[in-house]
Amino acid sequence: MSLSSLQSGRSLHVRLHPRLSRPYGAAINRLLGVVLCLTAFTACIGPVKPVPTQQSQEAPPSSTETADARKSPEPDSPEAPQPVAPPVPLPLPSQADAPIPTEGDVPVLEAKPVHVMALRESYKVDRATTATKTDTPIMETPVSVQVVPQQVLKDQQAVRLETALQNVSGVIVQGGANVDTSDSFLIRGFNLDTTYRNGVLGGGSNGVGKREMANVEQVEVLKGPGAILYGRAEPGGIINLVTKQPLATPYYSIQQQVGSYDLYRTTADATGPLTKDDTLLYRVNISYENAGSFRRFIENESVFIAPVLKWNISPRTQITAELEYQHIDRTREPGIPIIGNRPANLGRDVTVVDPVNLRTVGDRYFFGVNWSHRFDANWEVSLRLSSSHVNYGTDKSLFFAPAGPDGSLDRFFFNGPVVDHKYQSMLNLTGHLSTGAAKHTLLVGYDYFYLLEKYSGSNAVPAPPFNIFNPTYATEAPVFDNGTFNDSYSQTWHGLYVQDQIALPYHIHLLAGIRYDYAVGRHNNLDATTYVEDRFSPRGGLLWQPVPWLSLYGSYTEGLGPSSTLYSTDQSRVRPQTSQQWETGVKTEFWDGRLRVTAAYFDLTKQNLAVPDPSNLLRTRPLGEAQTRGIELDITGEILPGWQVIGAYTYLPFAKITQDVGFSGLPGDTGNQGNRLFLAARDFGSVWSTYQFQNEAWRGLKVGGGVVAVGERQGDAANTYQLPGFVTANIMASYRMTVSGRPMIAQLNVNNLLDERYFSGSNGFNSAAFGTPRFVMGSVRMEF
Repeated sequence: MSLSSLQSGRSLHVRLHPRLSRPYGAAINRLLGVVLCLTAFTACIGPVKPVPTQQSQEAPPSSTETADARKSPEPDSPEAPQPVAPPVPLPLPSQADAPIPTEGDVPVLEAKPVHVMALRESYKVDRATTATKTDTPIMETPVSVQVVPQQVLKDQQAVRLETALQNVSGVIVQGGANVDTSDSFLIRGFNLDTTYRNGVLGGGSNGVGKREMANVEQVEVLKGPGAILYGRAEPGGIINLVTKQPLATPYYSIQQQVGSYDLYRTTADATGPLTKDDTLLYRVNISYENAGSFRRFIENESVFIAPVLKWNISPRTQITAELEYQHIDRTREPGIPIIGNRPANLGRDVTVVDPVNLRTVGDRYFFGVNWSHRFDANWEVSLRLSSSHVNYGTDKSLFFAPAGPDGSLDRFFFNGPVVDHKYQSMLNLTGHLSTGAAKHTLLVGYDYFYLLEKYSGSNAVPAPPFNIFNPTYATEAPVFDNGTFNDSYSQTWHGLYVQDQIALPYHIHLLAGIRYDYAVGRHNNLDATTYVEDRFSPRGGLLWQPVPWLSLYGSYTEGLGPSSTLYSTDQSRVRPQTSQQWETGVKTEFWDGRLRVTAAYFDLTKQNLAVPDPSNLLRTRPLGEAQTRGIELDITGEILPGWQVIGAYTYLPFAKITQDVGFSGLPGDTGNQGNRLFLAARDFGSVWSTYQFQNEAWRGLKVGGGVVAVGERQGDAANTYQLPGFVTANIMASYRMTVSGRPMIAQLNVNNLLDERYFSGSNGFNSAAFGTPRFVMGSVRMEF
């Protein structure tokens, strides 16, 4: 749990019966306008069949074929001859109708390299698993789900997860969370500091460092509560990182990146078979990073390795073993203090960090074993076992009180080792069956989750006097007394869920599911049970696809979130956080399916947020409630041959604390009730586009660019200070050539081209984080 979420949680405070009739007003008008425009535009363009491109001639691959498509070798050079006429695409059978090959009778499909490359370079992904845990076309999924594909990650040189998620509507990066040592975001106005890895919780950075992207194939984002499939989830959505998997065709690459502020990053990727019959496949991704910062005394060093071994026992049965290891040695960045209603007016290089303090050294491990077996063409069972372990020490860490008007700042140091263990198992049975005219995709699953967190350290000691306008930095480390603190918390979570996706006549798709959760939280030091949760959570959705290029949908979802064990130290039990969401939208495709546009309206409410108990500040009460309503627009795909685009816009007119209780607890003290949620901007969005030259003279050259814009945000739940809005511009250029018969790609990216001074976020309390100034990154990648 991030400091920002804790602070916002403590500040949320109560309208016991919010009105059912709400002033939708301008939001509804905007949504209707978007829907009418898209419908009219689609009616004119959708049925038109333009001249097919290389990309549009390829049939969409399944989830497994997406990875295997990379097996085909790329052309030896950019000048490789193109086929005179692309082959006519053959329709792919549905998963339910696909025959199961037997040993010795496995069909072989020939894939033209140029067509495979077109698929790999596309910004549009047609299918995703995060929303349903089944391989489902996005156009048939009655919820909002967005995918940031591999090619976008390459074009933007997204070495941080926050770069990738700037392309998704509804998502705001929370810079400065956990002293800038964790990935943290807001989705649809609600804080989220956990991520999933191939559907398994524990893929986040856990305070050790930002998530390494070297082995990430694509990023999928499910909007709204995902508790029915994932259990203890925040209501804003699910961020799921899909990792690179072993391929049967050998592939090797190495990349060297050099950037501003002494950034040096080396990555390598190797995959292929270990046996002649492709029974054993492997993949290894490695990265090493050493970087400085535009902020004084801030450094970062990271080592990452992620091997994967896949055993194809038979065409029906596979086992995959995975490992991730990351070592971090970095300086924590607490941001700059707040004075009045704005961050202090300081230079971007000024810090409150002493050169001898704020080191974080730690290790993160992830282990996973995945087993799957297909009984026949219709039924498949899968089992996932995984664990993640984090062990790090915050050596001479720093926190501070609010700054005085004259710049005086009271600072304190402490040592705080942290140990975090997560264990998870997941068993799924997926089947395809028919009942009359209805075709079902049935999912039945069980998951188990166990979390153990241990905190310990030395008592805090005051630092020497410090003034942010005239800083004097310490050259000797502080001396701690013998006093120590330690705490231990654990959570045990069982979940059982069933989901049915029903395809009906007239292109109607139904989604229905329900989940049962039983969870227990423990404060181990006090031997106290802090919460017991026992709840059913439903989800339902309806989608109508009258023509292949248009889908209209609506859905209702309930969610269940974790209860706070951090402040419930008096053996009282806390009710779980709950949420409900209504969503409606339209999905449409243009130009033979090459470009997809999604517009959605949502109404999301979260209850039982923890608020402080004035009679005991070590205790919280689940009385807080917050609500958001807004419109999202996402665009992704190809406009013309070689011209790719991904864009997102969010209009969030309502994002408020609807129930709250003040610290005094007296009648009439409603705390922050009515305030806007922290960092939830009213308007924010981005657009990114690239063009790869198609003519012979310029073949291999790609250029692109885009902007990221965020409106004014509240820095904390009390709305005591604000972060100004900003717009940053980014550009790129790359050239693909052949050196000694091997492909080589040289690339240059410039982020924040105009050197905008802005704040990327706050900790939700008393500090804000500067956004990165103009940043230049060059890279060279060789492929073998």
